[in-house]
Amino acid sequence: MQIVYILECSDKTYYTGYTSNLDARLVRHNSGEVEYTKHRLPVKVVFFCSFGDKRKAFEFEKYLKSGSGIAFRNKHLI
Repeated sequence: MQIVYILECSDKTYYTGYTSNLDARLVRHNSGEVEYTKHRLPVKVVFFCSFGDKRKAFEFEKYLKSGSGIAFRNKHLI
């Protein structure tokens, strides 16, 4: 199972990623191990969804990072 997730950072920016273990990934974010979020702690999960296919999860993550995906995120997911 692959999980696409969106985090809200302390500076009100958003981080989008995917993982197979959301709990472990969130620990890595909040312990400062991820470059983008290490200066924006704490972070919290504001959205996640699961995919059975890694390629589909990657494609959805990529879409959410695009211009139209950011607009979709802002209107429908957060």
